[in-house]
Amino acid sequence: MHKRRFILFLLIFFTINASAQSHKSCEKLPASFPNYENAIQQIKVAEFKINETIDTRKSSWIRGLSYFSCDGKSGFMIMKTDSKSYIHQNVPIDIWNEVKNAESFGSYYNDKIKHLYQLSIK
Repeated sequence: MHKRRFILFLLIFFTINASAQSHKSCEKLPASFPNYENAIQQIKVAEFKINETIDTRKSSWIRGLSYFSCDGKSGFMIMKTDSKSYIHQNVPIDIWNEVKNAESFGSYYNDKIKHLYQLSIK
C-alpha cells in the first residue's frame, strides 16, 4: 500500500514539475542562442506580454508572421516561408505594428527588417 502511494506521489510530482517547466518567463530567455532550432523552441514555450500572429494569406511568399515581446517595447519576430523560418531579435514594437498594416508584407520585410534585427547565435 505504501509503495503504491509513493509511486502515485512521484507521478503527481513529476507531472506538476514538467508542466511548470514547459512554460517559462520570457525574462529568463538567453541573450543569444546556440542555433535557430533552439531559439524557436525556447521562444515558443516562454510566456510573453505580447504574443501575436497575423494572417499572411495575401502574401505570395510569407506563410506566417509572429511577434513575441516581453516588455512591450521590442521582441522576437518569426517569419515563415515555404522553405525556412527566420527569427529576428530586438524588433521594436513600432516596426511590428507597421508590418501588420503594410500593403505588402514582403516589401516591408525587405526594406525595414531583413538584415537589421538578426538573432544572436553563440
